[in-house]
Amino acid sequence: MKKLFIGISILFLFYSTGCSNENVANDVDQTQDDTEVEIPENEADVNNSVNEEQSEKEDEFPVQVVFNETEVIGDQTVISNPENLMILVNKQFSLPSDYIPDDLVRPDVAFSFGDLDIEKSYMRKEAAQALEELFAEAKKAGLNLYAVSGYRSFSRQEQIFQNEVNEKGEEYALEAVAYPGQSEHQTGLAMDISSEAVGYLLTEQFEQTDEGIWLKENAHRFGFILRYPKGKEEITGYQFEPWHFRYVGKEIAELIYENDWTLEEFFDHANEY
Repeated sequence: MKKLFIGISILFLFYSTGCSNENVANDVDQTQDDTEVEIPENEADVNNSVNEEQSEKEDEFPVQVVFNETEVIGDQTVISNPENLMILVNKQFSLPSDYIPDDLVRPDVAFSFGDLDIEKSYMRKEAAQALEELFAEAKKAGLNLYAVSGYRSFSRQEQIFQNEVNEKGEEYALEAVAYPGQSEHQTGLAMDISSEAVGYLLTEQFEQTDEGIWLKENAHRFGFILRYPKGKEEITGYQFEPWHFRYVGKEIAELIYENDWTLEEFFDHANEY
C-alpha cells in the first residue's frame, strides 16, 4: 500500500510542476542556446592568421629558383648571370659569346673517345661529380655508359652549326643543332651519353637500349634531366635527343621528373609563384 501511495505522489508532483515533454524539450534547447559562446575577436584573428599562413605555404613553389638575368644586345636576349647552375639556355636566351665556365674539370668516367684530354671531355665541377656518381650507379646495375660530348665553346658551336648548314640547309640545322650561344653545352652542365649497343653514337635508337631506358628512369636521382624529351619538341624547340642530359641539381631534377616537365615548363610554373 505504501508503494502505491508513493507512486501516485510522484505522478501528482510531476504534473503539478507543469513540466510537460514539450516544455522539457524547450528548456533543453534554451540551455543549449545559453551555452553558445561567441569566439573572442582576438581568437578569430588567430584562426584567420593560421588559415592565411596555410594558404601561403600551399602557394609556395617547392624549390628555390634562380631565374635568368638578361640584357638585350642587338637582336638577342643575352644571359648576364651565366654561372647560374639553373640557367635556361634555348632559342630565346643566349649565352655571351665569350663565356667560359671557370670551374671546368674532367670527370672520371668512360669516354667514347678514350682518354683523350679534349674540350668536350670537360664539365663544370659540380656536374662532373654528379656524372661520376651516375656512371658508378649504372655500373652497379650492370650497365656501361660512355660520355660523348660535354663542354663546347662558342667557337666550336659555330663550326658545328655551319657544318650542318652546309650539309642539310639552315632550316634543318636550326632544328637539330643549337645556334652559337644557344647551346647548353657551352654552360658546361650538359653531357651527351651513349653506349656500346648503338656503337657509341648519338642516335634515337639509344632510347630503346637498356642504358637509355635506365638513364631516363634514374638520371634525376643524380641531378640530371633528359633535356629534350619526345613529344615536347614544340616547347624545347629541338628534336628528341635521348642522349642529352643536363645537370640542374637533385631537388629540381626530381621535381621535373615527377611532373614530366621540360626545363622551360619548370620555369613557367616557378614564374607563377
